Amino acid sequence: MSLIWVLRTGRLVLRPVRGADLADLRAFKADPSVFAVMLGGVRNHAQTADDLADDIMHWGRHGFGIWAVREASRFIGITGLQHRPDGRGVALRFAISPEAQGRGLAREAAFAALRFGHDRAGLARIVAVARETNFGSRTVLGGIGMSTTESFRQHGHTMIVYESLSEPGGPRRP
Repeated sequence: MSLIWVLRTGRLVLRPVRGADLADLRAFKADPSVFAVMLGGVRNHAQTADDLADDIMHWGRHGFGIWAVREASRFIGITGLQHRPDGRGVALRFAISPEAQGRGLAREAAFAALRFGHDRAGLARIVAVARETNFGSRTVLGGIGMSTTESFRQHGHTMIVYESLSEPGGPRRP
């Protein structure tokens, strides 16, 4: 892992996921209150281990990927950038544990990932997708300067697509 991939915000440390995160990730991704609305849904132990291996390889291939988000060394969630399997582009993803919600931590983590994507990874366009009914995620995405572009249906849900285009100096600060 390259140290340039480690991000620090006012309250958080974001590190590329690694083997030491597996236990935290297994508990996190198995929790339906957190992961039911994520792409791929709730994950079992084997799926989470496979995801982690893929995420580690993604960092090596692309120089961006999924971070483990920690507040005062306590694992509280994930954020990151991944290629969407539907071809819509590189997507911003984030999920924060219920105990850590409501304090702006998802916004802080997601904005750090978005800036990294534009400023360090050189991504001109980053998308994000949220269920129409997921007002928390939609508030975060709008709050970090992403704009709605389209919608589509997936598994009976209306999904809203957001995008951020790089600007001189990176995305707008919320």
